[in-house]
Amino acid sequence: MKVTLTIEYHTVWGESLTLVAKDKKYPMSWKGNGKWTVSILNCTAKMLSDYTYVVVKDGLVWRTEWKHHSSKPAKEINDAWIDCPIAGCPFPREHSATIFDRPGFRGAGTAIPIFSLRTGNDFGIGEFRDLHPLVDWVAASGQCIIQLLPVNDTTRKGTWTDSYPYSPVSSFALHPLYIHLQDLGIEEDEDFKKTRKQLNELPELDYPAVFKAKMAYIRKAFEARGAVDLASSGFRKFYKNNSYWLKEYCEFCAKRDNLESEYYAWTQYHLDKQLSEEVVYAHSKNVFLKGDLPIGVSADSAEAYWHPQLFNLDSSAGAPPDFFSKDGQNWGFPTYNWDEMAKDDYAWWKARLRKMAEYFDAFRIDHILGFFRIWEIPVECKSGVEGHFNPAMPYSAEEIRNYGLPVEGLFHEDPRHPGMYQPCITPDSQNLEGWQKERFGAMYNDFFFHRHDEFWRRKAEEKLPEILSATGMLACGEDLGMVPDCVPGVMDHEKILSLKMRGMEKEGEWKELSVCATSSHDMPTIRMQCENDPHPGECKLIIKEFLNSPSMLAVFPLQDWLSLDNNFRRTDRGSERINEPADPHHHWRYRVHFDLFQLTKTEGSNFASAVEVLLKESGRSLDGHSV
Repeated sequence: MKVTLTIEYHTVWGESLTLVAKDKKYPMSWKGNGKWTVSILNCTAKMLSDYTYVVVKDGLVWRTEWKHHSSKPAKEINDAWIDCPIAGCPFPREHSATIFDRPGFRGAGTAIPIFSLRTGNDFGIGEFRDLHPLVDWVAASGQCIIQLLPVNDTTRKGTWTDSYPYSPVSSFALHPLYIHLQDLGIEEDEDFKKTRKQLNELPELDYPAVFKAKMAYIRKAFEARGAVDLASSGFRKFYKNNSYWLKEYCEFCAKRDNLESEYYAWTQYHLDKQLSEEVVYAHSKNVFLKGDLPIGVSADSAEAYWHPQLFNLDSSAGAPPDFFSKDGQNWGFPTYNWDEMAKDDYAWWKARLRKMAEYFDAFRIDHILGFFRIWEIPVECKSGVEGHFNPAMPYSAEEIRNYGLPVEGLFHEDPRHPGMYQPCITPDSQNLEGWQKERFGAMYNDFFFHRHDEFWRRKAEEKLPEILSATGMLACGEDLGMVPDCVPGVMDHEKILSLKMRGMEKEGEWKELSVCATSSHDMPTIRMQCENDPHPGECKLIIKEFLNSPSMLAVFPLQDWLSLDNNFRRTDRGSERINEPADPHHHWRYRVHFDLFQLTKTEGSNFASAVEVLLKESGRSLDGHSV
């Protein structure tokens, strides 16, 4: 059926309109009097069930509608542009959690990895079911957000290497260790209770031991009930809805482990069921989940195996020397082939975010600078110091000669542009003459802080509007470190919340569209930041400062909230830290030191009431923002 769609929109010079239906773009024609139109041959009812219009400027998506259209099939459809109906709302697109769109909204939350949760019901590692008591405490204290680290599968051999949550083997699959065994029909016999007791009594996570024991029980459950579950209507529906990634993931895992692919599909079915039920429960308490989007995907992942063209497998992503590491960082996963991804309008990214949006209402974009440029390290190199920017605008040998400078010691060849050169991040300039040092210093500063501003801005604007429009999740960007000047402007245009922490490089003004945090999984906690262990009253003053900031969200690690109460704070403050980012072999093993159900009892209720007082005083209590 041929359908002609028309919309009235008064553009300015250089703008045009495009219709987007099921991720496919249809450029529109101007018909005069502000009318734009396009005709689509073989237009289906499915296409018309979800479509939108975007304003294109200089070849980039410049403006989007507040929400999508849905129309019944007809030969002619006349639409009106959908603007935000909420006066004072700062966002260009509607969020699935509408509380974020309320003018003046100020909320608070708790950050904690799933693996760090602890209850008497789990099996030596936090599980999705352990969110239940945390949701209760967060809701009772007036908070509205629980922020998690990535929950994707990182399974390889069950060693400590697998504990690194930012190295997924799938950007879609959930981690099997977060499953609750009892829901799989596992009987709590003496052996089960004995092993559970041993693992749960450990002060920290013993990843290899938990992996060995828990995966054996998961396999046992599959052998006992897998055939019945696989034949169920619930499983068939799950498999159909997730087939776009699930089939490849299962075949990848089956080949790796020499097991049947159905086993992995069955495991993902139960993980999805358990997490989805916890999401529903959280929403019933007006608590929303914020996920974490790793900037990278591992070279040994299902995606790299099935779609190697999407990645630069000859390189690793990382970071130049910064606040966290004087030698830079090598994260060990490949960079993205953005040119290849652009060919289908970033379909892989959109699918990745849509899967994430099934569980999360907001998400943290890990290292948002990666959408502008990435620090790329050749795979044969180890140190982040040996990296270079990609994309980049390197210098020619002639330009360097015209500056009167040598190449050796100051520049290295750009692997993406043979015969062109980038300045070394740690150059050997001690033997230069004074005038040469001055010229190289100017060249160095221009390259790292000015030369690429417009270039990187456009690179980000090619990607971010396309990707962010795929879901209704609130976007927050981790924009710490050596941030190019073009980044804040793009984040402001797309209304991506920035991350604010005291003492960070280029801290800048704390604006409303930001998330402030006392610390993070990569940093020392409040108590660790002080020379002497501060008492609860001192920690309270620090937290109040952040709560009273203009930031829309204040999200603190659970350890920092616990620092306010002697009944719950850890005795040894040195064991509160989750990660040491400068150590590529760090063991991710931090666990809360008590059963989280204690937070729902008398002492926990008193603690929640004390936190709620702080939130009410700062205008962040959920009571003031009922859903």
